[in-house]
Amino acid sequence: MLSVLRNRSYRRLFLAQIVALAGTGLATIALGLLAFDLAGGDAGRVLGTALAIKMIAYVTVAPIAAAWAVRFPRRTVLVVLDGVRLGVVLALPWVDQIWQIYALIFLLQAASAGFTPLFQATIPEVLPNEADYTRALSLSRLAYDLESLLSPTLAALLLLVISYQGLFLGTAAGFFGSALLVLSVGRLPVPAAPPSSAGAWRKLTRGTRLYLATPRLRGLLALTMAAAAGSAMVIVNTVVIVRDGLVRPESAVAIALAAFGAGSMLAALLLPRWLERHTDRATMIGAAQVMTASLAALAVLWRLLPTAHWPVLLVGWFVVGATYSAVVTPGGRLLRRSAHAADLPTLFAAQFSLSHACWLVAYPLVGALGASAGMDIALAAMAALAAIGTAVAWRAWPAAADSALIHSHPDLSLDHPHWREHPSDPASRHAHPIVIDDLHVHWPAR
Repeated sequence: MLSVLRNRSYRRLFLAQIVALAGTGLATIALGLLAFDLAGGDAGRVLGTALAIKMIAYVTVAPIAAAWAVRFPRRTVLVVLDGVRLGVVLALPWVDQIWQIYALIFLLQAASAGFTPLFQATIPEVLPNEADYTRALSLSRLAYDLESLLSPTLAALLLLVISYQGLFLGTAAGFFGSALLVLSVGRLPVPAAPPSSAGAWRKLTRGTRLYLATPRLRGLLALTMAAAAGSAMVIVNTVVIVRDGLVRPESAVAIALAAFGAGSMLAALLLPRWLERHTDRATMIGAAQVMTASLAALAVLWRLLPTAHWPVLLVGWFVVGATYSAVVTPGGRLLRRSAHAADLPTLFAAQFSLSHACWLVAYPLVGALGASAGMDIALAAMAALAAIGTAVAWRAWPAAADSALIHSHPDLSLDHPHWREHPSDPASRHAHPIVIDDLHVHWPAR
């Protein structure tokens, strides 16, 4: 897997991702302490609102940022957005009102909503080989999981010698380092610009239209909902289960979350070799089925084994983590093969926006159910949500959609370049793998 780091450009982009993630992890902890400073016992409500603002920014800003960013050099946009994030976190230690937190969080997450999809769309252009790109996706998943494990440890060590406001300086250093590393890459690939004759609304919605017109991506969206069901249960309710239900110490919360992270990391390590022998569709739908079964089994065991909740939780979270990683990690491969290079930024932005809409549904739902109906009901509901997502994916993403499809172009001129790319009689039907674009506006009927 590490062989992909021999690519100089990717190595520096990956390091940029790591330092930015480390900084973001410190900011998450510092933000919680800041909220407690300002709101006391009401800090949970403040953080919940901040999380909702984050998701709203992700869902609404990403498509707008993608449509705007194509006008400028990609490296410049990434560095400017890192600069915006740096400026916001430097302002956070100075706030003394709750509304100021909300305003700065929206600005911070809006910059991230512009940065992250554009950054993700750059990686497949830097790594054109699919095997290398698959390794990069797994490395990215590992980076996210390691950040969730190591950032709390790093923050705890730093808090021994500095106040929590100092953690924001660590975040700023992360974004500054990210900007420097992106600058050091040199010239990034510059794909041909997407068609510019469309109106503003069509430019803004282009990525979403391409996304929803592609069967494998409709399947990806449904699978993302299944993944959101499992991960939301872990993220939202672990602390409640461990501290309130099991009456265990704070360290047990870290252990439970580490079980989820360990499962996710193990799957990420195994995926590159696994995907050399199995299709993305079989892997992702199979993992979603296992996640659904695991959540359902946890709901039953939670009711039947009240004295064994702790070992049940650890094993269950490990399995949910592994299946979560197997569902979401190959998603970049689907996006890459579903658009031309010029459309990748808008397509990644559409995935970023639509996927976070799934979490925007799952987070409050699982939190409300856990608080009002109990954890067994919350687990059962998330199993049902995952089952619905898996069934929709199986239906929306037929295996044949990834093959060459027969179609025709009755209105295409005889000298159009498409006939040179795919030689055939212009008067007849021909077959090749489909990418939705201005020439293939609709997916061919089966």
